[in-house]
Amino acid sequence: QYFLRVLLACPSPLGAPPASHVSGAGSEPPEEGQVNTSGPRLLLSTPHPASGSCAAMDRICSALLLSLLLLLQSYGACGAPPQPRGSLCRTKPTDLVFIIDSSRSVRPNEFEKIKVFVSRVIEGLDVGPNSTRVGVINYASAVRSEFSLHTHQSKAGLLQAVRSIQPLSTGTMTGLAIQFAISRAFSASEGGRASSPQFNKVAIVVTDGRPQDGVQDVSARARAAGIEIFAIGVGRVDMATLRQMASEPLDEHVDYVESYSVIEKLTHKFQEAFCVVSDLCATGDHDCEQLCASTPGGYRCGCREGFTLNSDGRTCTACSGGLGSALDLVFLIDGSKSVRPENFELVKKFINQIVDSLEVSDKQAQVGLVQYSSSVRQEFPLGQFKNKKDIKAAVRKMSYMEKGTMTGQALKYLVDSSFSSINGARPGVPKVGIVFTDGRSQDYITDAAKKAKDSGFRMFAVGVGNAVEDELREIASEPVAEHYFYTADFRTISRIGKKLQMKICVEEDPCECKSIVKFQTKVEDLIDSLQQ
Repeated sequence: QYFLRVLLACPSPLGAPPASHVSGAGSEPPEEGQVNTSGPRLLLSTPHPASGSCAAMDRICSALLLSLLLLLQSYGACGAPPQPRGSLCRTKPTDLVFIIDSSRSVRPNEFEKIKVFVSRVIEGLDVGPNSTRVGVINYASAVRSEFSLHTHQSKAGLLQAVRSIQPLSTGTMTGLAIQFAISRAFSASEGGRASSPQFNKVAIVVTDGRPQDGVQDVSARARAAGIEIFAIGVGRVDMATLRQMASEPLDEHVDYVESYSVIEKLTHKFQEAFCVVSDLCATGDHDCEQLCASTPGGYRCGCREGFTLNSDGRTCTACSGGLGSALDLVFLIDGSKSVRPENFELVKKFINQIVDSLEVSDKQAQVGLVQYSSSVRQEFPLGQFKNKKDIKAAVRKMSYMEKGTMTGQALKYLVDSSFSSINGARPGVPKVGIVFTDGRSQDYITDAAKKAKDSGFRMFAVGVGNAVEDELREIASEPVAEHYFYTADFRTISRIGKKLQMKICVEEDPCECKSIVKFQTKVEDLIDSLQQ
């Protein structure tokens, strides 16, 4: 339920509305009524995704703490924290203009992915003449208005129009496109509404190139005109250029993805950004049997004490006892060069925050840690350390390997060694592996990933940055949507997932389990802090 799926199987419509053009460097002279800008040619360096902050890793840990809390639901823990159920987002009336780069550097299949991203954002909006209006500007050396804010007044019409957009495949006049948005796209004649506290004016710029004109001054004029700018960079763009375009605060308005294949991961961010409904439970727009907790644009169902939430995420069942919750948990951590030392320290902190929330003992949770790059290194096996203090100290001492990315070799080690009895694994105890990677594997992962799942291990895949979605899916257990998570960079990793359905409890009667109540309280506090 993180992304709204848009089917793009329909053919392009005949007789698409005529497009208006603005010419830039390297194109035909502008016609009467068109606009132009000038500025220095920008020489941009190859970027590296933002590394994030300690606060970002706190949010990662919060998401995975919740995941751990919810994973072993079948083991009977009760008093379940609310689960995300519905999404009824009412968006504030907005004039939204997408400014999309279709220069030569954007391949046809990549341009299709931009269109999918645009469509999925539109799917999450309230579209109408009195709510949100959407326009699209397509640019390269020239600027073309695909459709204006008043062209389509229904969501279906917008989605059909997006499907018909074709790339221009020339230069990259980003400044010219922003100027066009100021002068034309947001004008009253194109359907723009007068500035008012009741309306937002938003531009989402998607680019992967090196602008052939200036963007700083024209972006400042746009912001001064009341236009909120989000800047999305793909591939070889300079983060400094994105920051010149974007509104403040920059960490909320600048996003980077390594390739167009992962741009759709940003859909959820923009659906939440436009959402203003914050209390669906109070309005009664939910179907929870017992408890309801509102979230931005949605809600979570929960159960009263003595009940457990059923798999439908809505109804509750009275507790009737359950199995113990001993757990063998192994972290499989990517230590390749692309992670970078500062981010590796954040990963270590993330591991220790999860360890802090486990009940570690011979009869309860055991933790093992494996790091891999071009080779695999066991940092410590299951059961070597009997308390959280010793585990955390060992994690802090872990040195960064900083070489290649042999994920397949690491998975094979996990199957053959980490969960073997000689390395501390206990028979009959649930086995959970959390694989954390930031890049494409340099070896074959299919056989080892399949063997891990066939062996009954519950596998979670967490990808950051350049991680490949297909590989994450291959690693993750079924249902895949609940076992794999991706974020474009460390700043947004808190959005990767909200639950993995784990509950940890060791007493015979989970309804009487004090440790799980304490654990749930901690996670609910983390949820509240995330929402704030």
